[in-house]
Amino acid sequence: MKNIASIIMAAGRGSRMKAFDGNKTLLPLVPGKTPFEGDHPILLQILESLPEGPKCVIVNYKKDEVIDATRSHGLTYCEQPELNGTGGALLAAADFIEHLETDFIIITMGDVPFVKPRSYQRLFEGLAEVSMTVLGFIPVDKKQYGVLETTESHVTRIIEWKYWSTFPEPVQKDLAICNSGIYAVRRKDLLQYLPILASRPQVVMKDRNGIPTEIKEYFITDIVEYMVKDGLSVGCVIANDEMEAMGIDDPVALAKAQRFFRNP
Repeated sequence: MKNIASIIMAAGRGSRMKAFDGNKTLLPLVPGKTPFEGDHPILLQILESLPEGPKCVIVNYKKDEVIDATRSHGLTYCEQPELNGTGGALLAAADFIEHLETDFIIITMGDVPFVKPRSYQRLFEGLAEVSMTVLGFIPVDKKQYGVLETTESHVTRIIEWKYWSTFPEPVQKDLAICNSGIYAVRRKDLLQYLPILASRPQVVMKDRNGIPTEIKEYFITDIVEYMVKDGLSVGCVIANDEMEAMGIDDPVALAKAQRFFRNP
């Protein structure tokens, strides 16, 4: 595989990981006395699976712990000043992206450790024909996931669960491919759309200390929409199995991941 850069999202806390106060990307895949302590953190597994090339980790929550755990890997760290969405994380890496000497970038989530190297390669290879590729997967239960609307193997938009769950049942059934949140993109095209993303925040309501508060957030999925509207093509690669795209966001998922890592 040609030299390609990678960006790993590792800024969030993971509020559903009860009884664990650290950054969830450092949770162990080999548990010790408890599921929350042990060896081989999630983030290390991701770094081992990504292709060679420059790597940037987006940090915020417990950033010093993330940096200390990965210091020997020659990474760049970009701080996301506030947790304002996946697009906000990407905007935090704008300087890293601008100064890269590679033409292609993989964007991956810091809590999704089982994406195979071959799947990352397939995402990259897809960029020979399109501006961006999305790693899709077909779960047993697609509830809560965003889905990919596709036409002739090209992605036309990514639809959040809260929207597609209101669609007629036949339409829901046709939307079989879910979004893993993992992408590959041509650097020159991404640079073109970062300023557009920054200029179009979505205003969402979030609970802040018990007070409903309007927050400006940014989402990578919006870049897909902007590209398609401008006539650029976005492709889709389907993961071989659902485990590749599994995010570790609560204790049940952590236990499942630890079992899978022991006996894949």
